[in-house]
Amino acid sequence: MKDVIQKATGMIEALPYIQKFRGETVVVKFGGSIMESVEGYRKILEDAAFMEVIGMRPVIVHGGGKAISRALAEQDIPSKFVRGLRVTDEATVQVVEKVLNQQVNPEIVNVLQSFQCAGRGIHGEDIMRAVKHRETDDEGHELNWGFVGNVEHVDTAPIQAYLRADIAPVITPLGRGADGQIYNINADEAAASIACALRARKLVFLSDVPGLLKNPSDPESLISTVRASEVDKLVEDGTISGGMLPKLQGALKALHMGVRKVHIIDASLPHSLLLELFTDEGVGTEIIP
Repeated sequence: MKDVIQKATGMIEALPYIQKFRGETVVVKFGGSIMESVEGYRKILEDAAFMEVIGMRPVIVHGGGKAISRALAEQDIPSKFVRGLRVTDEATVQVVEKVLNQQVNPEIVNVLQSFQCAGRGIHGEDIMRAVKHRETDDEGHELNWGFVGNVEHVDTAPIQAYLRADIAPVITPLGRGADGQIYNINADEAAASIACALRARKLVFLSDVPGLLKNPSDPESLISTVRASEVDKLVEDGTISGGMLPKLQGALKALHMGVRKVHIIDASLPHSLLLELFTDEGVGTEIIP
């Protein structure tokens, strides 16, 4: 009986959040090691299905880096990364497109549908216009990632059409240039750009770590709340670095464009998405204006 009462208490705790977020759009991005097995991300998709059932409007953006690396290795195409971004030549971009659109995306949609959630895939290049990603090294020389792009524009009409029909869109991080060329886009950037274009209520990054940590080697050093004004200082002192940089850059962009709150949570924690959104304590880091 005690366990039953605890379950009821949890449901009551979630009630005000369910009421607050009903009808709201939440963009959820996941990738990394959690995608190495279907069982690894089933809980995430089960959470997304729950969100849809109670009247929220989840939009899922996913990566697929390790599956891409395996496919490239099978074709003897080397994987090379510069500043965390995959160098994407003509042969590589063809593999990236095939793996994301024809393998990873349909698999995610199938799992989502197994929870009685009407998910449907959207190829990113059909809705995102991209331009070539450009950066320079410390000496001012331009770096070249090949067909890696940045999002210039998101056509939200197909996404909105799915949401109005109570269908959860599942989107690949690909874009198309003005010349028709397909570009590989960092999934964090793609998710942030989509959240901005949709004016989503929330943007959630599911990560391989519990959230933003003061000490990367200490999971107990979680920073529960970060204000946008604090981000630059955290970058300068090294608290935010590596794979967290694109997430925080995306978070700032999203908050500037009207997204009310951004979350970074641990994808490996069962039901972390629901725990962060529907409990008083939460389980990750929230970034607020």
